[in-house]
Amino acid sequence: MKNNLIYIFLFAFVTIGFSQETQEKNEFLKAIVVNAQDGSLMESVHVVNLNQVVGTITNEKGEFNILAMANDTLYFSYLGFKSQKVRVTNDMLKFKNTKITLTELAYALEEVIVTSYDLTGYLEIDVKNLPLNDSYQYSISGLNTSYEAGKKNPSAVTKVLGAILNPADLLRNLFGKKPNQMKKLRKVKEDDAIKDLLASKFDRETLMELLHIEKVDIEDILNNCNYSKSFIATANDLQILDAISGCYEDYKVLNRKK
Repeated sequence: MKNNLIYIFLFAFVTIGFSQETQEKNEFLKAIVVNAQDGSLMESVHVVNLNQVVGTITNEKGEFNILAMANDTLYFSYLGFKSQKVRVTNDMLKFKNTKITLTELAYALEEVIVTSYDLTGYLEIDVKNLPLNDSYQYSISGLNTSYEAGKKNPSAVTKVLGAILNPADLLRNLFGKKPNQMKKLRKVKEDDAIKDLLASKFDRETLMELLHIEKVDIEDILNNCNYSKSFIATANDLQILDAISGCYEDYKVLNRKK
């Protein structure tokens, strides 16, 4: 009987201690966002905790509160300003009203250099001066057609497979080693602040940060899920997120039937 009481007491002690530790780690971070150029307070800046998958926006005083713990990454986004990622520190959690600065984007036209190719009329010389196509073609045993996948890189074979297999197989190839990313899709769709941010954006930048994939992978997913080029080019980030999520859900249904 005494042993049972001891075990119960220890279990209760460990549980309370763990609960307190969790509460200490998960806190509401309070900070202020200002313009790096003039120090003015910035209202309506979108703030997303990429680890917790929660979002918020700053008020008229540039202030925001967001659930966070040490080493989480906060993502700041505002139209006309450079997006920024900030790692949460213990000092930021301890001392309130930390100032986060955002810098305005500088727009400049890039110089375009047009290289002309002067032909001499001598084949051996002209061939050496022309640019080479460094794209790789991949062939698969049993298929008569070869597939071009651009420059040699780790994702080239995935692109080829995605072109000939079930469209959603590309999703499995991209997310198979990152199952948590697909869980993030669901969490993102449950947070109104993040949804509002995605609905206002068309650059895929926030999606890339949330899902840890490249823009080219997003386009590959949509292409292989039979979305039109017009949709891929004009849809906002929230519509793109819904499209990716819908394609993956379809894949899961098909996969369960096998």
